[in-house]
Amino acid sequence: MKLYYSPGASSLAAHIALRESGLGFELERVSLKTKKTASDADFLRVNAKGCVPTLQFEDGAVLTEIPAVLMWIGDQQPEKRLAPSPGTMERYHLVEMLNFTGTELHTNFGPLFDGAAPEAMKAYARGRLEKRLGYLDKALGKSLFVVGDHFTVADAYLFTVLGWGSYVDVDLARWPHLAAYAGRIGARPKVLDALKAEGLLKS
Repeated sequence: MKLYYSPGASSLAAHIALRESGLGFELERVSLKTKKTASDADFLRVNAKGCVPTLQFEDGAVLTEIPAVLMWIGDQQPEKRLAPSPGTMERYHLVEMLNFTGTELHTNFGPLFDGAAPEAMKAYARGRLEKRLGYLDKALGKSLFVVGDHFTVADAYLFTVLGWGSYVDVDLARWPHLAAYAGRIGARPKVLDALKAEGLLKS
């Protein structure tokens, strides 16, 4: 199994989840600008959408889109409890959190990274993002994790997205519960391993 990734992109969440799961995998870096992989392969031949994360299995099949990739990873090792059991309310709360992170946070970060986006669009996205972060800060409170009482794939995704704030002047210090949460998740050994492997931390 191979994970195609770009450092710090949403694929970091899949990378963290894979390390937390204990599954064996290979990494291949992708340039999202050139759509070439580290081995100079045409990434569009792997995933025509040209986005990461992309999981490629031994039989050549691929799985894309971060919620689907995270759910698949979480279901492979039930004993790790990275995804709650199907049919449980906790499972639906996991889906709820993945959706919130993707549509309310991830999407609103997009214009802030886009140099071609009009300033009015950036201001609108920033305003929406700040409201959502304010809501999440209150909802999280002093809870250690966003779903249940243990680490799940939803934490891998939220941690990844919160990390983007430092690149676009969104200071988590304004939301102390989120800042503390990001610090806790970021200190996990497998998270540190993923960050180092992507060159996001010095060894």
